[in-house]
Amino acid sequence: MKILKFGGSSVADAGRIKSVIEILKNYYDSGTRFAVVFSAFGGVTDELIKLAESARDNDKGYYSIYQNLRLRHFKIIDELFGQNNKREKNQTGELFDKLLSVANGINLLRDLSPRTMDLTLSFGERLSCSIISAAMKNRGVDCSYVFSADLIKTTDHFGGAKILFDETNENIKRRFEKNQNVQVITGFIGSTAEGEITTLGRGGSDYTASVLGAALNADEIEIWTDVDGIMTADPRKVNNSIPLKAVTYNEAMELSHFGAKVIHPPTMRPAFEKKIKIRIKNTFNPSFRGTVILEKEPHLKFNAKGISSLDNISMLRIEGSGLISERNATARIFQSLSSENISLLFITQGSSGYSLCVGVLPEYGENAKEVIANELKLELLDGLINEIILEENLALLAVVGEDMRDAPGVSGTIFNSLGKNGINIKAIAQGSSELNVSCVIKNDDLRKALNVVHNAMFLSENKIVNIFLAGPGLVGGSLLNYFRKKMDFLSENLSTTFRLAGLTNSKKMLFDKKGIGFENWKSSLENSGETANADKFIDKMIELDLANTIFIDCTADDSFVYRYKDALESSFSIVTPNKTANSLDYKFYEELRIAAAKHFSQFKYSANVGAALPALDAVKRLVDAGERIHRLEGILSGSLSYVFNSFAAGKKFSEIVEDAKKKGYTEPNPLDDLSGLDAARKLLILLREAGYKLELSDIAVENLMPNAEGTEINQVLKSKDFEFAEKLANAERSGRKLKYVAKFENGKAETGLSMIDSSHPFWTLSGAENIVVINSDNYSDFPLIIRGKGAGAEFTAFGVFGDIIEITKHSG
Repeated sequence: MKILKFGGSSVADAGRIKSVIEILKNYYDSGTRFAVVFSAFGGVTDELIKLAESARDNDKGYYSIYQNLRLRHFKIIDELFGQNNKREKNQTGELFDKLLSVANGINLLRDLSPRTMDLTLSFGERLSCSIISAAMKNRGVDCSYVFSADLIKTTDHFGGAKILFDETNENIKRRFEKNQNVQVITGFIGSTAEGEITTLGRGGSDYTASVLGAALNADEIEIWTDVDGIMTADPRKVNNSIPLKAVTYNEAMELSHFGAKVIHPPTMRPAFEKKIKIRIKNTFNPSFRGTVILEKEPHLKFNAKGISSLDNISMLRIEGSGLISERNATARIFQSLSSENISLLFITQGSSGYSLCVGVLPEYGENAKEVIANELKLELLDGLINEIILEENLALLAVVGEDMRDAPGVSGTIFNSLGKNGINIKAIAQGSSELNVSCVIKNDDLRKALNVVHNAMFLSENKIVNIFLAGPGLVGGSLLNYFRKKMDFLSENLSTTFRLAGLTNSKKMLFDKKGIGFENWKSSLENSGETANADKFIDKMIELDLANTIFIDCTADDSFVYRYKDALESSFSIVTPNKTANSLDYKFYEELRIAAAKHFSQFKYSANVGAALPALDAVKRLVDAGERIHRLEGILSGSLSYVFNSFAAGKKFSEIVEDAKKKGYTEPNPLDDLSGLDAARKLLILLREAGYKLELSDIAVENLMPNAEGTEINQVLKSKDFEFAEKLANAERSGRKLKYVAKFENGKAETGLSMIDSSHPFWTLSGAENIVVINSDNYSDFPLIIRGKGAGAEFTAFGVFGDIIEITKHSG
């Protein structure tokens, strides 16, 4: 025997009712014995409340509400039965006539008692079950309409009547013994011993199904709703929430207390006590297995099961030695709140006993503060209790699971993931049953917190990282291509899905929380109607506040640099090949690192020096190990490395530079490379990483060319051909080569053209190779040498990609 219950969303219109009847017909044809409970059609209960209140207030609009309800039900009849609907319309019409009489009576007396409200609300289920049972018969299901008031006997506590179980159970058993066909039963409704209609309160139709199942010792109770079961989190707030296969009765109770809306567990207690399984199913996806609620079985592990939350709560903080010295102070606080019917959402007290936090609904916040202050007025006067502080606009997040007490690391995972994403915890609570770990956070942080914790607890096999990219040019475009090619690798090896949530070039910008396609990002950006603006891009990224956000700056100027601090302070990590931020004044350089450390964000820039070469990483590892770097020498400009490695007798210097430009090694204006500033900035960054507090002005820079723009660039280059031919000839005559070298020794930093001999590590360089030679405490006699390709858009993108992967491995 099964008891099925369908809520209002499942029977909101004729199309949905037809789908429900098909589900029931399949059960019927398979020989399954079942009874079915229906709620009122979706939204009807709310309309009946408006009808009754409008009639009481002498608002003549109540008749319009009545007429709209009548028309809606008759329209459903037309769609279910077609032209052959006279009997159904007559039966429905009779119920509406009775409803109108009740409404007119309320209007005449200008009074709406709980008794009359219950009578009014009962028409919702009576109408829905009358129509649906007739439609089921029409579809070939042998069934009978049952008014649950004839079965379920209650007290006269109207609006939330208590069931009289002995009489009710006898009525149910008697009814089902005499009637073997399908029983179609109104939910939510009972009656007193005198026959007066009552309602069962919130979740009343679930309650009806539970009572029926318990009385009949049903095999299973199925609650049909509009989701695939009990989800790991609220799907309206967490995009990647997934349905749970099973939860225990206790877990269902906890999840409901903290805001899960699928069932109202107190109403399911009769089924719990009889250990009857309850299955949550989706009317719109009937083949899906749903979630089963069952008794905990010792051999099954029930670790963290779901995340739930309560929005917009208030918290009162009481502190002072009086909580310790006055032994009954805490008890008095609770008693005073209870006497004012103020329910507590949570309680947490420090182990020292010096502080106490309690949570209440926001409408009780000020009253609760006043009640506590009045109860502790003497302690407040004596200074034993400090000021009672009311904090508002908070939220309560709870992770629920039966066996969390035996699962090490759960709390650590929760708090670590929140901390890494810049979400501050105001208070922490854990019940003695250890069924949940709860924390209080700002209400504005709730959506992000839910996603962060959900990803950490339930999607560790597939973490979501949101990236925002500025500058999808040569390097940025190559980076996006890396993501496109490496998606399977990232998913299989790092269990990570990357979402391109924001993208901007110099003309347009685009945002999509669900992700911009890595295959079609170019056309998507071109079709965007949003004009590019660096500040607005950063502001939007901060507003979206997505979990595990990484901002990638692949621009070549300072458009975004002065907003890095804002991003880091929002707990977003940054990856950039752009050298600007790290080569500005030292104060700015230091501020970025302080912001990153304070807000658990990461600032990565390995591609600042040597593209994907591990030069900066090597320096950092040495410094972290306590090494002092005494001497550093390198060829740090990939463009200048290529130029001087290619420059030989018989070749013009200007032609070599033009060739480097065509290969993408130089800036659009190659004179920028020949100025030596690029190499100087890289040297500055290396030295700052090595612990030297230097400014760019501390480096002596040899500029190889005068400044020029546009058509004058080629003229300037050609004008220097003879001069460089002479320098090359001088070097070759002494058996040496020309190299543009960055060097630090004896506290002096410089970049400039040097002549090196065959014993030098730079002698065998070719192409656009970079090289860094480091002498430190442990690398004194034999230096540490890092050498390899150091330029090119794809190679730089690879360096950026590596930084992103490194951040991802340590993100929440």
